[in-house]
Amino acid sequence: QVQLVESGGGLVQAGGSLRLSCAASARSLSRCAWFRQAPGKEREFVAAISWSGSSTVYADSVKGRFTISRDNAKNTVYLQMNSLKPEDTAVYYCAADYRSQRPATAPVDYNYWGQGTQVTVSS
Repeated sequence: QVQLVESGGGLVQAGGSLRLSCAASARSLSRCAWFRQAPGKEREFVAAISWSGSSTVYADSVKGRFTISRDNAKNTVYLQMNSLKPEDTAVYYCAADYRSQRPATAPVDYNYWGQGTQVTVSS
């Protein structure tokens, strides 16, 4: 069973930055992604990355502000979040999958999930 553990969440003022980390208990996970869920809303896609890191996909709402990356030697995926806005407030979840290299945007495309880390952006 693969375990994913997120860290790096917290409280930040609008315009600030945070870097989330997701440490995996197993090697060679293929695609990885970040999703988020705000209170009363459905879980939404944020960013995804292929195993090699050469292919990335972003939600329109975070393009130009967030960057997903990975260090396979450390089995860790990162989400650098800059220019944060109050509407970025949510629980952020790391997700991973072995079934395909291609980054995907739907929750059903990932079969391993972390427990989530809270990100709160104050105005």
